[in-house]
Amino acid sequence: MRKIRLLFAAILIGLTVHAQTRLPKLTLKNIDGKSVQLDTLSNHGKPLIVSFFATWCKPCNRELKAINEVYADWQEETGVKLIAVSIDQAQNINKVKPLVDENEWPYEVLLDPNSELKRALGVQLIPYVIVLDGKGNIVFKHNGYTDGAEAELYEKVKEACGK
Repeated sequence: MRKIRLLFAAILIGLTVHAQTRLPKLTLKNIDGKSVQLDTLSNHGKPLIVSFFATWCKPCNRELKAINEVYADWQEETGVKLIAVSIDQAQNINKVKPLVDENEWPYEVLLDPNSELKRALGVQLIPYVIVLDGKGNIVFKHNGYTDGAEAELYEKVKEACGK
Protein backbone atom coordinates (compact mmCIF):
# COMPACT_ATOMS: atom_id res chain seq x y z
CA MET A 1 0.00 0.00 0.00
CA ARG A 2 2.85 2.38 0.84
CA LYS A 3 4.45 1.75 -2.57
CA ILE A 4 1.17 2.60 -4.30
CA ARG A 5 0.91 5.87 -2.38
CA LEU A 6 4.51 6.75 -3.24
CA LEU A 7 3.91 5.93 -6.90
CA PHE A 8 0.73 8.02 -6.92
CA ALA A 9 2.56 10.94 -5.26
CA ALA A 10 5.40 10.69 -7.80
CA ILE A 11 2.94 10.74 -10.70
CA LEU A 12 1.17 13.81 -9.28
CA ILE A 13 4.47 15.63 -8.78
CA GLY A 14 5.53 14.70 -12.29
CA LEU A 15 2.29 15.99 -13.78
CA THR A 16 2.56 19.22 -11.81
CA VAL A 17 6.15 19.80 -12.91
CA HIS A 18 5.27 18.99 -16.53
CA ALA A 19 2.25 21.31 -16.47
CA GLN A 20 4.47 24.20 -15.51
CA THR A 21 7.10 23.71 -18.21
CA ARG A 22 4.83 24.66 -21.13
CA LEU A 23 1.65 26.61 -21.63
CA PRO A 24 -1.44 24.52 -20.82
CA LYS A 25 -4.04 23.36 -23.33
CA LEU A 26 -6.56 26.16 -22.77
CA THR A 27 -8.44 28.48 -25.07
CA LEU A 28 -8.75 32.19 -24.30
CA LYS A 29 -10.24 35.03 -26.32
CA ASN A 30 -8.23 37.99 -27.52
CA ILE A 31 -9.58 41.54 -27.17
CA ASP A 32 -11.24 41.21 -30.58
CA GLY A 33 -13.18 38.12 -29.43
CA LYS A 34 -11.15 35.60 -31.45
CA SER A 35 -10.31 32.26 -29.76
CA VAL A 36 -6.62 31.51 -29.16
CA GLN A 37 -5.40 27.99 -28.30
CA LEU A 38 -2.54 28.56 -25.83
CA ASP A 39 -0.64 25.31 -26.25
CA THR A 40 -0.24 26.05 -29.96
CA LEU A 41 1.10 29.59 -29.53
CA SER A 42 4.33 30.00 -31.42
CA ASN A 43 6.76 32.76 -32.23
CA HIS A 44 8.41 30.77 -35.02
CA GLY A 45 11.40 29.66 -32.95
CA LYS A 46 11.86 32.99 -31.18
CA PRO A 47 11.24 33.77 -27.49
CA LEU A 48 7.79 34.64 -26.21
CA ILE A 49 6.93 36.72 -23.14
CA VAL A 50 3.59 36.17 -21.41
CA SER A 51 2.77 39.04 -19.06
CA PHE A 52 -0.19 38.83 -16.68
CA PHE A 53 -1.79 42.17 -15.85
CA ALA A 54 -5.05 43.85 -14.82
CA THR A 55 -6.39 47.28 -15.67
CA TRP A 56 -6.45 48.19 -11.96
CA CYS A 57 -2.85 47.02 -11.27
CA LYS A 58 -0.53 50.05 -11.26
CA PRO A 59 2.76 48.05 -11.24
CA CYS A 60 1.46 45.92 -14.13
CA ASN A 61 0.71 48.98 -16.21
CA ARG A 62 4.10 50.55 -15.38
CA GLU A 63 5.82 47.34 -16.45
CA LEU A 64 3.96 47.10 -19.77
CA LYS A 65 4.63 50.81 -20.44
CA ALA A 66 8.35 50.39 -19.67
CA ILE A 67 8.62 47.36 -21.95
CA ASN A 68 6.76 49.25 -24.69
CA GLU A 69 9.49 51.92 -24.67
CA VAL A 70 12.14 49.33 -25.63
CA TYR A 71 9.97 46.68 -27.29
CA ALA A 72 10.88 47.58 -30.89
CA ASP A 73 14.60 47.25 -30.04
CA TRP A 74 14.00 43.92 -28.28
CA GLN A 75 12.10 42.62 -31.29
CA GLU A 76 14.79 43.76 -33.69
CA GLU A 77 17.56 42.04 -31.72
CA THR A 78 15.80 38.85 -30.57
CA GLY A 79 12.50 38.56 -32.45
CA VAL A 80 10.67 38.33 -29.10
CA LYS A 81 6.91 38.70 -28.98
CA LEU A 82 4.92 39.73 -25.90
CA ILE A 83 1.45 38.46 -25.14
CA ALA A 84 -0.32 40.38 -22.39
CA VAL A 85 -2.94 38.41 -20.47
CA SER A 86 -5.59 40.42 -18.66
CA ILE A 87 -6.96 38.77 -15.54
CA ASP A 88 -9.71 41.39 -15.19
CA GLN A 89 -12.99 39.76 -14.22
CA ALA A 90 -15.92 39.77 -16.65
CA GLN A 91 -17.45 42.98 -15.26
CA ASN A 92 -14.19 44.88 -15.99
CA ILE A 93 -13.29 43.25 -19.32
CA ASN A 94 -14.66 46.29 -21.19
CA LYS A 95 -11.84 48.42 -19.67
CA VAL A 96 -9.04 46.34 -21.22
CA LYS A 97 -9.22 47.48 -24.87
CA PRO A 98 -9.41 51.20 -23.98
CA LEU A 99 -6.33 50.83 -21.74
CA VAL A 100 -4.42 49.01 -24.48
CA ASP A 101 -5.46 51.59 -27.09
CA GLU A 102 -4.67 54.54 -24.81
CA ASN A 103 -1.14 53.25 -24.20
CA GLU A 104 -0.69 52.16 -27.84
CA TRP A 105 0.56 48.77 -26.70
CA PRO A 106 1.51 46.67 -29.74
CA TYR A 107 1.10 43.43 -27.79
CA GLU A 108 -1.36 40.67 -28.51
CA VAL A 109 -3.81 40.84 -25.60
CA LEU A 110 -5.70 37.82 -24.27
CA LEU A 111 -8.50 37.80 -21.71
CA ASP A 112 -8.53 35.41 -18.75
CA PRO A 113 -11.67 36.58 -16.87
CA ASN A 114 -12.15 33.24 -15.08
CA SER A 115 -8.45 32.98 -14.14
CA GLU A 116 -8.11 29.62 -15.90
CA LEU A 117 -4.60 30.30 -17.20
CA LYS A 118 -3.61 32.08 -14.01
CA ARG A 119 -4.61 29.01 -11.97
CA ALA A 120 -3.08 26.52 -14.40
CA LEU A 121 0.30 28.21 -14.12
CA GLY A 122 0.09 28.77 -10.37
CA VAL A 123 0.20 32.56 -10.64
CA GLN A 124 -0.45 34.08 -7.22
CA LEU A 125 0.45 37.75 -7.63
CA ILE A 126 0.60 40.13 -10.55
CA PRO A 127 2.42 41.46 -12.41
CA TYR A 128 3.69 38.05 -13.38
CA VAL A 129 5.92 37.40 -16.37
CA ILE A 130 6.87 34.16 -18.07
CA VAL A 131 9.53 33.76 -20.76
CA LEU A 132 9.28 30.85 -23.19
CA ASP A 133 12.13 29.78 -25.43
CA GLY A 134 11.66 29.19 -29.14
CA LYS A 135 10.50 25.62 -28.47
CA GLY A 136 7.71 26.72 -26.12
CA ASN A 137 9.43 25.73 -22.87
CA ILE A 138 9.00 28.03 -19.89
CA VAL A 139 12.53 29.14 -18.99
CA PHE A 140 11.87 32.05 -16.61
CA LYS A 141 9.11 33.21 -14.25
CA HIS A 142 8.96 36.39 -12.21
CA ASN A 143 6.35 38.24 -10.21
CA GLY A 144 6.28 41.86 -9.13
CA TYR A 145 7.74 44.91 -10.81
CA THR A 146 10.15 47.62 -9.80
CA ASP A 147 11.37 50.35 -12.11
CA GLY A 148 14.20 49.00 -14.26
CA ALA A 149 13.24 45.33 -13.84
CA GLU A 150 12.66 45.12 -17.58
CA ALA A 151 16.46 45.00 -17.99
CA GLU A 152 16.60 41.63 -16.18
CA LEU A 153 13.66 40.43 -18.24
CA TYR A 154 15.51 41.32 -21.43
CA GLU A 155 18.58 39.40 -20.26
CA LYS A 156 16.36 36.34 -19.81
CA VAL A 157 14.91 36.86 -23.29
CA LYS A 158 18.44 36.98 -24.76
CA GLU A 159 19.37 33.80 -22.86
CA ALA A 160 16.25 32.13 -24.25
CA CYS A 161 17.41 32.81 -27.78
CA GLY A 162 21.06 31.98 -27.10
CA LYS A 163 22.47 35.52 -27.17
